[in-house]
Amino acid sequence: MLPLILFVCLGIAILVIFEVRARKEQKSNSEQTTGVADLPSTASDLQQSDLSSSVDDDSGCCGEHLVCERETLLQTNAKVEYYDDEELDTLSGIRAEEYTQEQYQMIREVFDTLQAKDVPGWVRSIQLRNIQLPLDIREEALLIVVERRKA
Repeated sequence: MLPLILFVCLGIAILVIFEVRARKEQKSNSEQTTGVADLPSTASDLQQSDLSSSVDDDSGCCGEHLVCERETLLQTNAKVEYYDDEELDTLSGIRAEEYTQEQYQMIREVFDTLQAKDVPGWVRSIQLRNIQLPLDIREEALLIVVERRKA
């Protein structure tokens, strides 16, 4: 009877270990693929991350963030730059998940008309204006920025 109890306990312990490892891997993979941890969702998050990060003057951009922290640190006091997208100011303070289809389309139209070289500046502008990007647009913007950094 004792061997059976030990066998069951060992099986449960193994299941728990595998479950914990699977959750850690899943969390790690989702952060890497979505880039959510890389892009602050609001201007206040952007400023907070800027204050808490340190950037060495001699080092280049680390490439881990949608908008380079070094550039962002230099731009935090900058005036908001518009990319013919003043209508997006009506979305300030609204969570991306709460956008109507029309609001989503407004952002999509602006994003689709941007040149790749303008995407980092536009994202910075959006953040300073406290406008959240829908997840799919954020991911596309991240891909564009990463490709531009590699070039």
